[in-house]
Amino acid sequence: MLKIDSLVVSYGGIEALKGISLEVEAGKIVTLIGANGAGKSTTLRSIVGLVKPKSGSITYKGKNLLTEKTQNIVRNGITLVPEGRRVFPNLTVLENLKIGSFTRTDDTNIKQDLEWVYSLFPILKERSWQLAGTLSGGEQQMLAVGRALMSRPQLLMMDEPSLGLAPLIVRGIFEIIKEIHRQGVTILLIEQNANAALHIADFGYVMETGRITLTGTGKELLANEEVKMAYLGKKAEK
Repeated sequence: MLKIDSLVVSYGGIEALKGISLEVEAGKIVTLIGANGAGKSTTLRSIVGLVKPKSGSITYKGKNLLTEKTQNIVRNGITLVPEGRRVFPNLTVLENLKIGSFTRTDDTNIKQDLEWVYSLFPILKERSWQLAGTLSGGEQQMLAVGRALMSRPQLLMMDEPSLGLAPLIVRGIFEIIKEIHRQGVTILLIEQNANAALHIADFGYVMETGRITLTGTGKELLANEEVKMAYLGKKAEK
């Protein structure tokens, strides 16, 4: 579905991505884990056209994304839930959700998708006329995910959805991610909570300072001693 090959991205002469390659198969949950500054967010921003790579390629269903504008990438079925939620604080919950469907003209289906989002996040329906800036952090994260779903994505990319949230809310967010996946959406997930991410991932990549250093299924990476020590807070067994 999505393929990145030898991608290099530079900021002011410093390479944030140093020739990474990865694939996201249709119908899978794929996760990128790594410390801050590893290049995870840069990878997602490159996919949606917010960052222009120095070299390499990004293809989606065989189509070159590097020549596409961001709005066309969204129309083609890729949506990003950004780090920090980035809701529009002075607009209502409903207005934020409607902005998610700005590339669409199929009003009947938009209404159906709005009800789908409300079924996933009942609290958003209850607070549809509340200003987004007055929601709690967890509610804003739900709104950010719901807004992304309103574009009817085939590939949903999520950047640190659990960041800054209480453990109980985090569990709820990951349950929603699994439910979205069950309903046919492919997911590319960036997450510092490596344990939670790898438990739901079909496949994972470990990034360190702009390079991919380990790959494997979620189960394989959970069992990997390097991953345990670096990201899961567990000591390697002797």
